[in-house]
Amino acid sequence: MRRIDLAVVPGDGIGKEVVPAAVKVLDVLADVHGGITFNYEYFPWGCEYYLKHGVMMPNHGMLQLQQKDAIFLGAVGYPKYVPDHVSLWGLLIKIRRECEQVINLRPAKALKGVSSPLKNPQDFDFIVVRENSEGEYSEVGGRIHQGNDEIAVQNAVFTRKATERTIRYAFDLAQDRRRHLTSATKSNGIVHSMPFWDEVFEEVSADYPEIQAESQHIDALSAYLVTRPETLDVVVGSNLFGDVLTDIGGAIMGSIGIGPAANINLNGQYPSMFEPVHGSAPDIYGKGIANPIGQLWTASMMLDHFGYNTLGELLLTTIENTLAQGIKTPDLGGKATMDDVVTQVIKEIKSVQ
Repeated sequence: MRRIDLAVVPGDGIGKEVVPAAVKVLDVLADVHGGITFNYEYFPWGCEYYLKHGVMMPNHGMLQLQQKDAIFLGAVGYPKYVPDHVSLWGLLIKIRRECEQVINLRPAKALKGVSSPLKNPQDFDFIVVRENSEGEYSEVGGRIHQGNDEIAVQNAVFTRKATERTIRYAFDLAQDRRRHLTSATKSNGIVHSMPFWDEVFEEVSADYPEIQAESQHIDALSAYLVTRPETLDVVVGSNLFGDVLTDIGGAIMGSIGIGPAANINLNGQYPSMFEPVHGSAPDIYGKGIANPIGQLWTASMMLDHFGYNTLGELLLTTIENTLAQGIKTPDLGGKATMDDVVTQVIKEIKSVQ
């Protein structure tokens, strides 16, 4: 019996609802199908913690998280009381950086039972590999002067090490899928970082002759996600481009509330972190109608990460079976509560022996 030690950070808003729901499902998977057990330690960090203590997590918080096998995060943010740049950089991005979670993975697919806003989605199924440590989201820059003379400088930082490991990770992933990789670029407008990205992409592609590799400008690629998403398999992009593309992916799935994400540590020194794409949605917190699918799909990705692909696939299948029966929360056009969805998912899991 393998024990997996999880740091559970529900965070803010609906994170405090969907995380306990997903934990309940994880325990059912472990009980019914065996082989693993989960040991949870809960950390009540987030915006409420900030309002009481002036920080998003205590000084020793990172050390506590780094001792775990993985981090299971709900949502971060309460912009009415804590500015987003304070909450994100004080918790989410802090964890990503200090746990060296250099790769971000976000899949998007046409789920059974969910209506896509696209007229003909054609069962699209792709995954975005996003560089997660630098790029456009570097901390290099600053502001000087005031008034009409005020200047803000934000420097994008692209290192060969981070660029190559992201692109190579995407090629390796494409080998296990449909062997098609698309690189997001903008070398016709961004004259230093994007030609550099393209050069590294071409160099790495030479090591993977069996992969169909192509580069697309980010504006055209964004349009492809809407007009022909079924042609995409694995997409690799910089920090900003990956962020934008995956929000489009959530939109064409039918709701950003169902999108999962994984922040992957590659060197094995620190835990990876698993979180849904959706925000904290404070406007619906406490109403019992939060969509748990994003958190559940995130749990499926976590199972895959630990090598329990059969359990991960089972969880995703039971999610789709539940949705196909019309058991959906209001954001998907249904009338079910969060508990209704979770109850049916558990029932589906127990029915598979």
